Amino acid sequence: MRIAFGGFHIESSTYNPVLSRTEDFTVHRGEALLGAPAFKFLREFDATFLPTLHARAVPGGPIARETYEGFKREFLERPTAYGPIDGLYLALHGAAFVEGMEDAEGDFVAAARAAVGPDCPITASYDLHGNLSQRIIDGLDCYSTYRTAPHIDVEETMRRSVKLLVRTLSTGERPSLLWCPIPVVLPGEKTSTEDQPAAGLYERLPEIDAMPGIWDASLMVGYVWADEPRATAAVVMTGTDRAAMEREAVKLAQAYWDAREDFAFGSKTGSIAECVDWAMASTTHPVILADSGDNPTAGGVGDRADVLAALIDKRAKGVVLAGITDRPATEAAYEAGVGATIRVSVGATLDGAGSEPVEVEAKVAFLLEVEVPALREAVLQVGGISVVVHSKRRPYHNIHDFIRLGLNPMDARIVVVKSGYLSPELAPIANPSIMALSPGVVDQYVERLPRVRKVVPTYPFDRGFAYRPKVIWSARSSQ
Repeated sequence: MRIAFGGFHIESSTYNPVLSRTEDFTVHRGEALLGAPAFKFLREFDATFLPTLHARAVPGGPIARETYEGFKREFLERPTAYGPIDGLYLALHGAAFVEGMEDAEGDFVAAARAAVGPDCPITASYDLHGNLSQRIIDGLDCYSTYRTAPHIDVEETMRRSVKLLVRTLSTGERPSLLWCPIPVVLPGEKTSTEDQPAAGLYERLPEIDAMPGIWDASLMVGYVWADEPRATAAVVMTGTDRAAMEREAVKLAQAYWDAREDFAFGSKTGSIAECVDWAMASTTHPVILADSGDNPTAGGVGDRADVLAALIDKRAKGVVLAGITDRPATEAAYEAGVGATIRVSVGATLDGAGSEPVEVEAKVAFLLEVEVPALREAVLQVGGISVVVHSKRRPYHNIHDFIRLGLNPMDARIVVVKSGYLSPELAPIANPSIMALSPGVVDQYVERLPRVRKVVPTYPFDRGFAYRPKVIWSARSSQ
């Protein structure tokens, strides 16, 4: 059993003006991909896995066209070089947007299908915040998506997707694939699977999987910050009992639609000013304040200094703010050295039209030792605020992200992170957590963002319209 595997993984806000280029991706090729931590689970299967290419980046703006075409070209060359293969596994995110192209995953899946031919089964794993299209569904045989947000079942989902492929190859059973679009697209922060109604909806999936003739049930939230027609929620089913699949898909899609107005933020929310006031008045700590509109793990630019400006204005103390992408400020800190006092502009270096920088006088408190200048990170002390500035866009979601910079979030009164819902490591220490509905290219007030290409009608942009679930089968299911 010879199975090729690879893909690409990025979430692209179409509102983000900063293109994602080759240097923004971590790329594994060939044997390096076979040994990558994310794919070690493949050793559990009695099959020969043939690595191609997998490129992964922090969510951001659209992928530069030449970057995408280069990745796709290299990916397609490798299965051909292996000769005949029995199956193909695509590890995707589902919310990529390529410069000058809609439906990037549709293009990728179609190209993969053309490369391996009509008789080779293809399975794919997806982020539940990905978007689907008929072109994607038509190119696949099996499909599975994450069932948790925050995502703690990534490996489990990838394993489940490969199991589907191995099942069809080992038994000779040929599954059908359907999808049922739901005209709802909401932020992940309103649809966390730790909160209702999402928790209850996702609890249904294992029960559906256990039904005879249904191999996998998937429920997509979709990615709201992509202004393209495929941005929508959806139900997807893989299986052999078409009647059971259609019945359960319609029931699940209707349940999601019926719950659309019940989705709500899982933490206290307010404006930046309100959240700063609440954080400073709190008698417990650490208060973790999420700057949601500039969240890089949702596709935000990551260079806005709005919250920093508000904290300085309120003379806040005991604050750790991690972090602001600002290469010039980071380089200035490294040039001055630890202990030096510098006057520097912080913020608005990537999307200058999106926000205003903040001029500060800061003491250089810490410089991370790295070999590559693009990975530099510095801690600037601005009054009672420890501000992390860094050269390359990145999140600060793990305790180690702080400790390695000489910072302990447990010792702070207020910790500010560019995030939406908190990561599994930060959520347990938040006392309490609050989320600023801050401006940015991943604005939680999605209705404030331009809608040019999204389907009309779609909730919450439109209200008061009727919906009846309609199942659409893949083209391969009718062959």
